Amino acid sequence: MTWIATLGLFVVTALAEIVGCYLVLIWVKRDGPLLALAGSVCSLMLFAWLLTRHPAESGRVYAAYGGVYTCTALAWLWLVDRVTPSALDWAGVSTIALGCGILVVSSFR
Repeated sequence: MTWIATLGLFVVTALAEIVGCYLVLIWVKRDGPLLALAGSVCSLMLFAWLLTRHPAESGRVYAAYGGVYTCTALAWLWLVDRVTPSALDWAGVSTIALGCGILVVSSFR
């Protein structure tokens, strides 16, 4: 698997986790429909399955995934929650992305 495919898989995995958790938030805090909870279960099951599709060792996958998840979550904050990230948000996610990039590259050695 190429590093671009791996990064894409990480992003899809992160979106599945974020959507699953977001649907629970809608159901609990916003009196959402029961269907939101069912969607959450499906999304979180997809998330767990996607984690098994990564080619590297599980510890390295989870460490690198954490970085991609953080970047994806900041994008979610901006695009879905309509909250503009602060300069410190961008500095933090840039630092995390650098570390994540090092982990992803090291998995192809």
